Amino acid sequence: MNWLGFIAKPLGWVLNFLYNLIGVYGISIIILTLAVKFLLYPLYKKQIMSTANMTQIQPKLTALQKKYANDQAKLNEEVAKLYKEEGFSPLGGCLPALIQMPIIMGLFALLRQPMSFMDDSMLFAIHEKFLWLSDLSQPDLWILPILAAVATFISFSASQSQMQGGGQGKAMTAIMKYFFPLMILWMARTYPSGLSIYWFCSQFIQIFYNLHFNRLRKALKEGKKGKAKRK
Repeated sequence: MNWLGFIAKPLGWVLNFLYNLIGVYGISIIILTLAVKFLLYPLYKKQIMSTANMTQIQPKLTALQKKYANDQAKLNEEVAKLYKEEGFSPLGGCLPALIQMPIIMGLFALLRQPMSFMDDSMLFAIHEKFLWLSDLSQPDLWILPILAAVATFISFSASQSQMQGGGQGKAMTAIMKYFFPLMILWMARTYPSGLSIYWFCSQFIQIFYNLHFNRLRKALKEGKKGKAKRK
């Protein structure tokens, strides 16, 4: 068992438990997705707010780099001072992402190959009908992939609406805004429907997360401006 298995296996136990409790595999996937998203909310928030903080202090950081371009020791001292004043930690955005990704990838692995991480009692469950889907172990060629792609596009757009940037970075973001949903559309047409349900539900929740985080970023930005004026 690879390292993903150590994460996918416990998630498989939870999905098995939910199915035994609810009796509908599709709904069990949705509830598991909701539970994982809600549990990861504090990490999402910490990562987003750290990124927003970095965006806010970037002009000051650039000014320090220009001012002390020939004095690395002084630059390090002033950067550390800036981080302390702004309450910013360079690891604030990286650590939450490092914790999130294995969990997300483990859930992805579980729903892509469910019988690799669940016991034989789930063999018939993964082939159940759900809504218009005749077999959750088989791909849905259009409806779910389109829903997953649209949810991904809206989620990505919402996450970028309050972010600043320009030049090459902005161009790359614009490309990803359209390329990533198209990639999801293509991939969802080849993966089990259960995995597509997970991705759609996950991105649907993420839309509201991102709208909420945008409000928090706006409040943070306004708070910084108010603090600067008082100084």
